[in-house]
Amino acid sequence: MSCCRISKQELASPGDIIMVGIVLPPSSDGFGRSFRFQIERKKLLAAGFLVSEQRTREHSIFSQAGELVYCSDIPTLIASFKFQYKPDEWRLFIDSSKRSLNVALLHNGNEYACVPVGHSVHLKECYENLDFILNKLSYSDHIWVVCGDLKVISMLLGQQKGYTKFPCFLCEWDSRDRKQHYINKEWPIRKTLDPGVKNIQRKNLVDPKKVLLPPLHIKLGLMKQFVKYLPKEGECFKYLCDQFPGLSEAKMKEGVFIRPDFKKMMKDENFETKMKTNERKAWKSFKLVITSFLGNKKDSKYKSVVEEMIKNFKILGCSMSLNVHFLDSHLVYFSKNIGAVSEEQSKRFHQDINEMERRYQGKWNVSMIADYCWMLQRDNPCKIHKTKSGKRTFEKHCNKLMERMFLDNPDDMYCIEASNRAKHPPKTIRKLGALPHQQAIFTSVEERL
Repeated sequence: MSCCRISKQELASPGDIIMVGIVLPPSSDGFGRSFRFQIERKKLLAAGFLVSEQRTREHSIFSQAGELVYCSDIPTLIASFKFQYKPDEWRLFIDSSKRSLNVALLHNGNEYACVPVGHSVHLKECYENLDFILNKLSYSDHIWVVCGDLKVISMLLGQQKGYTKFPCFLCEWDSRDRKQHYINKEWPIRKTLDPGVKNIQRKNLVDPKKVLLPPLHIKLGLMKQFVKYLPKEGECFKYLCDQFPGLSEAKMKEGVFIRPDFKKMMKDENFETKMKTNERKAWKSFKLVITSFLGNKKDSKYKSVVEEMIKNFKILGCSMSLNVHFLDSHLVYFSKNIGAVSEEQSKRFHQDINEMERRYQGKWNVSMIADYCWMLQRDNPCKIHKTKSGKRTFEKHCNKLMERMFLDNPDDMYCIEASNRAKHPPKTIRKLGALPHQQAIFTSVEERL
């Protein structure tokens, strides 16, 4: 290590900038703090001077291999958030956006933020790249459950692309035998995924038992089937075209929607008024399946609810797609709490990572992923803000049952009670001798609870 001497005579004023070049060994993390302590102890700097250092802690956790930036030590990364790492509490998510291919860990239960463990702006979704990513992440040491869209799942399981005869990885369902669709629910179970047999091209990269069916993409697939078989000259389809003028005619006819469009139609009460009898029955049963089965709570009569929706889809003339087949023949395979292991949490991750990509102007390096991870640790959901943020972090959550805060004077206290919101209207605050100007501050706190 090289060093230099600084005397008091050489320091002019606190506004001066002094650049000291120091060559450090790789294992010298935290040297800047020690260096600052030593020069402050010897009173070599006047008041107002700051000592800065370049952080290199990300190099011990993140690495770069070719066009992929990945986490080489996942337990250490999770431990840096002061959170105990258990592989069975996380699920691996793989998906691509317009800009990049992203790999992240989602917490089962969605209590904590998504943790990015892989990123590339050049790699595409294909079998070879997924195999490369899983090897770099040492998937065999963690054995996470895997979630993603049906395209990624088929690649991980070595299935053939496109419209195939046997697209289901759970059974030997014949997608082209339409005479048996909506009639036969029991199909031969796939015992093995042998390459060269019934649309299996390559060796599976993950165990089929570790694959989670994607609730969000199943919802969008059901929505696609419903819109696709609506009469194109009917009032219902014309109403959809008026609601989404930005969508092309081809996408409207095929029923290609994204999540915001789907949520908009779920809340549109006027949509049902444009439907005929069969269309209205199919739509209502579809909405009931979402609330009673594909959400956070599973109704005790969910089987009959799903059967009713499939019956109405058949009357409407919808074909049996792979999404409908999963609900028709493999209800048992779905998780007990589908919302806790859904891939919907990843949509917020896509928004955040796109913002980081914009800041770095298309550069893909270790620093970008590291900055995103340290941002998760710095955010504090207990801090008072004007607007509510749904972003999840690794900070401890506020106590939402009872929160006491003191402002200006410890004797002036507000007690914010949110333990029983059903019995009290929103923004109900019990005042215990507080100042008048503090009302607005605590109203914003109540809105966050």
